[in-house]
Amino acid sequence: MTETKDPTLTRDSPFLHATRFWHRLDDDRVQCDVCPRECKLHEGQRGLCFVRARLDDAIVLTTYGRSSGFCVDPIEKKPLNHFYPGTSVLSFGTAGCNLACKFCQNWDISKSREMDTLASKAAPQTIAQAAKDAGCTSVAYTYNDPVIFHEYAIDTAQACRELGIKSVAVSAGYHKPEARREFYQYMDAANIDLKAFTEDFYWKLTGSHLADVLDTLQYLKHETKVWFEITNLIIPGHNDDPKEIEAMSRWIVDNLGCDVPVHFSAFHPDYKMLDVPATLPETLALARRIAMEHGIHYAYTGNVHDSDGDCTRCHQCGEKLIERDWYEILNWHLAPGGVCPKCATPVAGVFDDEPGNWGRKRMQVRF
Repeated sequence: MTETKDPTLTRDSPFLHATRFWHRLDDDRVQCDVCPRECKLHEGQRGLCFVRARLDDAIVLTTYGRSSGFCVDPIEKKPLNHFYPGTSVLSFGTAGCNLACKFCQNWDISKSREMDTLASKAAPQTIAQAAKDAGCTSVAYTYNDPVIFHEYAIDTAQACRELGIKSVAVSAGYHKPEARREFYQYMDAANIDLKAFTEDFYWKLTGSHLADVLDTLQYLKHETKVWFEITNLIIPGHNDDPKEIEAMSRWIVDNLGCDVPVHFSAFHPDYKMLDVPATLPETLALARRIAMEHGIHYAYTGNVHDSDGDCTRCHQCGEKLIERDWYEILNWHLAPGGVCPKCATPVAGVFDDEPGNWGRKRMQVRF
């Protein structure tokens, strides 16, 4: 699926950037090879993601150095509960997205076709320095999906690495293997949105395929050292069947192991699914219970106030190790080295000996 020729697409834009994941087809089209959508473009056309386009017989990124905004968040908001808990992360994204989710919770950014959405301009080095100046442990590529601003994210991650800043990808995992391999060389952590566990859901509600996302999850687990966690947005009537959650939990344990944290997050009516009710807290609690009963060591609830669902416990003895209220750490009982102080069981994750103290604050950053 592609858009018609865009007359505004010219070489005059200061935000164009060359890309390399594409190839020419025999029918005079050029195929983008960043994601499994494989948009096949004539001259002047944009892909479904909106930000990658064909210009002068090549695929270019049209939004390099231009963002939909920057904000310092708690790392738990990504959500990542086992990657430097309590620390702050500088978050940013661009317009566009390579999925077509009818329930998108960030649709004003990810579905935007207006360049005015891209209000902030910043070079990779500027972002890295801003993160350091703000005391952030990491930078997150988020809000839409960093898959589509591949080159901008990688260059920013490289600039961050030079300053000792970590990089976090918040993604739907819809990635082709070669581009994915390059991308995750520069990422330290990720949260992958496993939107459901049926192909029917993926195709009808996102325009994508489940198998490609599962492949990304297995790649991250078995071929990288990237710390990653999973988010499952539970939508009433669409992916909340306990049998589906059980099947997903079994797959995670069998293919990724018991230690990958899973966040069950509440849906709220948005975008093209305004007629679907919000997820009940009881539904999230049930999903969390099913996950743990089937072997997942760390399961959480999100977008609802649930102190037990926010809490990190030792999977061996049940000791409460990290007590949270929303995104704020209230009590820290994790022993140095990331182990349970009661039974010495290691807790999977990336931890400092003490937590960060950013709390639940959200701070806009302007350049």
